[in-house]
Amino acid sequence: MALQTAEEIAEQIEESEDILEQDVRVSPAEEMPGDGPVVEEESEQLLLPWDRFSAWLHCICVVGFDLELGQAVEVIYPHHSKLTEKEKTSICYLSFPDSNSGCLGDTQFCFRFRQASGRQSSLGCFLDRCDRDAPVCLKRDQGHFYGYVYFRQVRDKSLKRGYFQKSLVLVSKLPYVTFFHSLLKLLAPEYFEKQEPCLEAACNDIDRWPTPSPGKILNLPIMGVVMKLRIPTCYDKPGTSQLVQSTPSDSLVSIVLPTIHEVDLFRCFHPVFYHIQMLWELVLLGESLVVMAPSPSDSSDTVLALVSCISPLRYCSDFRPYFTIHDSEFKEYTTRTQAPPSVILGVTNPFFAKTLQHWPHIIRIGDMKQTGEMAKQMKVKKLKNLKTLDSKPGVYSAYKPFLNKDEDIIKQLQKGVQQKRPSAAQNAILRRYFLELTQSFIIPLERYVASLMPLQKTISPWKSPPQLRPFLQEEFMKTLEKAGPQLTSRLKGDWIGLYRQFLKSPNFDGWFRNRRKEMMQKLEALHLEALCEEDLQLRIQKHTEVETVDLVLKLKDKLIKAEDEQLPVRADTLAKLQSHIEAIILSLPEDLQGILHKPAATL
Repeated sequence: MALQTAEEIAEQIEESEDILEQDVRVSPAEEMPGDGPVVEEESEQLLLPWDRFSAWLHCICVVGFDLELGQAVEVIYPHHSKLTEKEKTSICYLSFPDSNSGCLGDTQFCFRFRQASGRQSSLGCFLDRCDRDAPVCLKRDQGHFYGYVYFRQVRDKSLKRGYFQKSLVLVSKLPYVTFFHSLLKLLAPEYFEKQEPCLEAACNDIDRWPTPSPGKILNLPIMGVVMKLRIPTCYDKPGTSQLVQSTPSDSLVSIVLPTIHEVDLFRCFHPVFYHIQMLWELVLLGESLVVMAPSPSDSSDTVLALVSCISPLRYCSDFRPYFTIHDSEFKEYTTRTQAPPSVILGVTNPFFAKTLQHWPHIIRIGDMKQTGEMAKQMKVKKLKNLKTLDSKPGVYSAYKPFLNKDEDIIKQLQKGVQQKRPSAAQNAILRRYFLELTQSFIIPLERYVASLMPLQKTISPWKSPPQLRPFLQEEFMKTLEKAGPQLTSRLKGDWIGLYRQFLKSPNFDGWFRNRRKEMMQKLEALHLEALCEEDLQLRIQKHTEVETVDLVLKLKDKLIKAEDEQLPVRADTLAKLQSHIEAIILSLPEDLQGILHKPAATL
């Protein structure tokens, strides 16, 4: 398979869109509002103490080991942060490696756990605005928290247990794994030396940070140093990254982060890289997967690598980078009374080798520190051969891939190992391969879904916006004959079968819901723009007073909805609509003007 450039793939998308008999291109990112930064600056001025901290983190926890109580949350910063007892229990058990991991010294990993129901944020609307421009994989997690852990275990004869064991945990809804691990490398050693005053100072530093706004270069002072980074946007071309570079004015910048979220794919997949294409299919289809690894670091990195291998598609099922037998979902996810759920679990406890024997796909990861060696396993192993965590590294599954194996990428990676190619280069090759494979798969779906959009000429300002056509599976399948993945990929195999299976998966459901929402918003935006182009003063001359008041109320509702949902309208559209409303109100009697100038919620 010849790897195509991102430019060639982009051209394919543009060519396919030219084929469509439409006069509107569906993209909520078509026109970014020109006055965005001004709105953001005004919003930031309205933030209260600890709002900036809350935009990045929910809280910071210290988890220690008590001989009588076991793991316990010793400290929570800021002190006003709220966690339910169930959330505290999850953090306690997930922030310590299993005893069999033998993690001496310092260990970093991450976990993910369910948020208690009913929790609300006072920053809801503001955070939605930050999320609007973020790529789907970097939007804040609505139903889960991430825990980023720095665990220290060292011998200490003065303690009864003989060891000092403690974890510093950053709890956040943001999936910025690389950023938070880098932050912990600065914060944790200082904390273990200076204790709580250090945490208080760090929290105060974070509460002075700018909010996490996609597309902006951010300088973040912490513990006497400055971290410099850029959060990607959904408008960035997939597969590219705008490198953040030091400038002469950055005399205080100590750390420049090239990425805030990407893990090293090659290091994670090296033990099983003969099977990367099959793993891509399993993740794409939302299959039940368990990663058995020797440490929480290897477990969490591999699960995050799996989730990211279908980027820019969002993985819509549950995933747990580090999962233990104490997890509140343990019974739910290990029961044999029903089929395993669509979830990716990362585990280290040998107990799971027996408990999850009935799972259809198991990945056994060896020690990742030995990446200089060639991975020797070639065949997918049978599940019955997996009895303990001592089994050899490999993929244990009865799955038969839909697509033929791509030998070119295997040879390319093998050659890189033999020639001692830098890990960063191997990682870039693998990331590009996954991106092009996913794009080849998703382009036909994007093309078909774009055809469900009504023509712009059918949008009338005086009628409700037209409806999208329904997604018809067989109609889509017929489009693949002339406009399928063969246009961008030379990979052969049962693409039709792969699409049929994908259409049943949570990943398709999540992707289509998101695309449908974007297109509905685009229709609303086009409808608003059509209204603004009308001569409304002329229109109301034919209306009764009651009809005119009704029109004003409807226009006000549309304006509020456009602002709340951040519809992708031209920068001047909302201002035009507001002026139209004001002009109509002024044409009415004074008693009605007073009523209509009140906020819509009070009318």
